Amino acid sequence: MNPKIFVFVAVIVLAAILGGILLGGPSMVIPSQDNIPGPQNISEALPLEIKLDNISVESISERTATIKIAFEIFNPNPRSVIVQTMDYQLFETNYSDSEQISGGEIGSRPTGMVEFGSNYYTLLSERSIILRDTITLKGSENTPQLWTVLKDDSQSWRVSGDVFYNLSSMTSGQENELHFEFTK
Repeated sequence: MNPKIFVFVAVIVLAAILGGILLGGPSMVIPSQDNIPGPQNISEALPLEIKLDNISVESISERTATIKIAFEIFNPNPRSVIVQTMDYQLFETNYSDSEQISGGEIGSRPTGMVEFGSNYYTLLSERSIILRDTITLKGSENTPQLWTVLKDDSQSWRVSGDVFYNLSSMTSGQENELHFEFTK
């Protein structure tokens, strides 16, 4: 017999198995806040849990101040979740409750069909991950009151933002957003 026939049959069998896995696998969706019932055969995923793990002024000089911030994100679901980005805004409430002193983004969101070198985080089932960032503030001449507050050990922080995540892969499930706000 011709060996090309065996290769062709093997390719067809592998394609059928892969198609069965992709189409028939279990699915999870995050429940909507509109109380609209979803499909009956899809299990609902719980929203991620996030907390402010740490925030501290690491160093301060006449020209720069370095602030370290860390967030802990917990996945309470039985399936993995991909955390794409976390956007946050930082306020020092003793200085100003409405004026943002800094902010940032941890991770990255895909912009095309396939993005190589993406900076996103896979959060395994019922596990947590700590995302850290370092903030460098420059210049004390423009904001001497802020510098005075940062030199004291009695800072009062407010951090707010959003976490964007998908269930199990970038192509399955919907994109979900979780808003958070912490004071410390």
